[in-house]
Order: sequence, then structure tokens, then C-alpha cells
Amino acid sequence: MPIHTQQSISGFIATEPRLTYTASGVARFYARFGQEHYRREADDSFTKLEPTFSNLVMYNASAERAYDRFTKGDSFVAEGKINTYDYERDGQQIAGEEFVARKIGHDTARTRYDVDRTPRQVTEHDAAARTAADREANTFESPTRSDQPGPSALSV
Repeated sequence: MPIHTQQSISGFIATEPRLTYTASGVARFYARFGQEHYRREADDSFTKLEPTFSNLVMYNASAERAYDRFTKGDSFVAEGKINTYDYERDGQQIAGEEFVARKIGHDTARTRYDVDRTPRQVTEHDAAARTAADREANTFESPTRSDQPGPSALSV
């Protein structure tokens, strides 16, 4: 079975997130996010360029969890898709773009945190997905983690 892939982004939350609800009662997370950019120079140094900004949205229970866990300045990685849309402002049609995230987490390269591994309450959807995943699972066993340093962690 092929590896499932999605579009992803990484960046930082540039504004305080907002949680609103649609007319049909669906939770909607919204924040502006930024992405830093660098240019490699001829001497192999890097020059920091101006960041770019865009919109990040999430829906449903994921939106509520993201709102509880993210704040302005947090670095993140998100999986989802780009949504383009048109809107009118001052009588002019404007093209807009947003990243609609399905999953989001703090960027482990830039964030220190503790993980709470206590089980969450299982919903019917989670149970059905887990059952389907169990049926699809091969007999592959993941190698056990070792506290031995890998080649990149060895000192010279």
C-alpha cells in the first residue's frame, strides 16, 4: 500500500488565535501565521529575509484543541491543504488563500514541551478508525528505541 501524503507547512503563529463558530455550529480556529526565509550567500553564510504571512484555519474538535494549545509566537507543523477563494472588498474582487489544517502540532525543533500519554476518551469514530487500522496492519514490528547515540550524536 502506498504511503499517504498531504501538503504540510511549518511556521509560527503570528496573531492571537481566534475560535469562532459557523452558522451551523462548527468550531473554526483562525490565526495568521508567518514563515521565515533565508538566503544563502556566496560565503555560505545566511541572510535572514522578511517573513511571509498567510491564514491558518481548522474546523471541528481539532479547532477547539488547537485553540486550547496554541498562542501567538508558537512554532508549529501542520498537515492539510491550501484553499483558494475570492472575496469582495470595497467593490473589488480579491483572491485569497488559506491553509486548512487537519492536524497540527508544535515544532519539536523549536519547542520544548512534555507529552501526556494518558489515553483520551475514545469516540465511536476513533474506535472505528482504530479497528480499520488494525485490520490493515502488517506484522511489522517497530524496532525498539535505544538510548545509544546514533552516528550523528557521536563526538569526534
